[in-house]
Amino acid sequence: MSKKFFAFALGLLVSAGLAFAQRGEITGVVTDASSGEGIPFASIMEKGTMNGISSEADGTYRIRVSDMSKAVLVFSSVGYNTLEIPVDGRAVINITLATDNVLDDVIVVAYGTATKESFTGSATMVKSEDIEKKITTNVTSALAGTTPGVQMISASGDPTSNGSTIRIRGIGSMSASSSPLIILDGAPYDGSISNINPQDIESMSVLKDAAASAIYGHRGANGVIIITTKKGKAGDATVKLDARFGSNSRLIPQYDVIDDPATYYELFYKRLYGMYYYSGHTVAESYAFADKTLYDEQNGGLGYQVYTIPEGQKLVGTNFKLNPNAKLGYSDGEYFYTPDDWYKETFHNSFRKEYNMSVSGANDRFNYYGSVGYLDDGGIIANSRYQRYTGLINHPLQLSDQRFQRFLGILRQRFLRRQQHGSYLSSLREECRWYHQD
Repeated sequence: MSKKFFAFALGLLVSAGLAFAQRGEITGVVTDASSGEGIPFASIMEKGTMNGISSEADGTYRIRVSDMSKAVLVFSSVGYNTLEIPVDGRAVINITLATDNVLDDVIVVAYGTATKESFTGSATMVKSEDIEKKITTNVTSALAGTTPGVQMISASGDPTSNGSTIRIRGIGSMSASSSPLIILDGAPYDGSISNINPQDIESMSVLKDAAASAIYGHRGANGVIIITTKKGKAGDATVKLDARFGSNSRLIPQYDVIDDPATYYELFYKRLYGMYYYSGHTVAESYAFADKTLYDEQNGGLGYQVYTIPEGQKLVGTNFKLNPNAKLGYSDGEYFYTPDDWYKETFHNSFRKEYNMSVSGANDRFNYYGSVGYLDDGGIIANSRYQRYTGLINHPLQLSDQRFQRFLGILRQRFLRRQQHGSYLSSLREECRWYHQD
């Protein structure tokens, strides 16, 4: 017995020693990849736990982990990429963090483009990669949830509407418009924003402060949304075909409502009775009022009936129960009335399909991007089907100074010569045709 106990105790000590040996301390230094200097106050966390510390002012750190063989350390700091490094039993781990290139991203602003690092105003940019990840019908839906300080207020879920109302940092005026200015490829856009195909957008920049939108004057007081469409990129011609299919359904579950018409009529009758009785009338007067008002729409009644009852009988008795002789369905000689399920009549599931095709390319002298799109969104409400056909051609034309000046000189001479004959428009058409064929 003593030998078994001794072996058991020895096993416990060995296992405890192994468990203790798995814990350990790791030291090292976190440095900047570009300068080689230590990064102060960098975060070092043991993945999957709340165990973590910050590096010292010179970038050195010291952390204890629960399992030297399985632990993973997560190194992060503001402005640097995050690294996850397995410990693998090492006691010293030196880490070099590279700067995050988010500050090098180019954003479109009122006066051209700028990097996030050099831009001091308040602006947010949404790229085409982020837009393409969403299944959206309107451009405004692509902005939802991506830009702080921008609110999307939708009056309804109807896809045929002009998208959501956009508010940048709230309401700027009580009497004037609070809608932001929309700039499409450098020009103010006053059309319906739902006519813009989200798949044709390269980027959207939202300017939220006065400094960023000052160039637009008072029109930019409510903020500015700059939309830049796609253009051709250097290389061979690229043909892209995108087909998306989906379904629309009511996301919010149906409320718990009375779906039995008999129960509804009984409760409504009891309500009329109680309302009249508790206003000081007798029991007989209250029953008479409920019988008279049950179908009287002008005085708060239902206005219609869906039960047929024998002549001389009441639909609801004094026990507030439906007449057992009542039969569902009622005809007034012109129409036949039955209970309606308004949820079923109003909401329905539908199919959504979207097709987009684009052709793009660019070289030293020619840059082009063309696209066509078709959208058919059935919506979830009756008569809310939305169909959209879109087309876009982007073809920047670069004119050499010498050729352009020659064109303007000849155009001016012919204009002066033919001005007295009132043939300026025909001359202009001839010159444009000549310039195109040259």
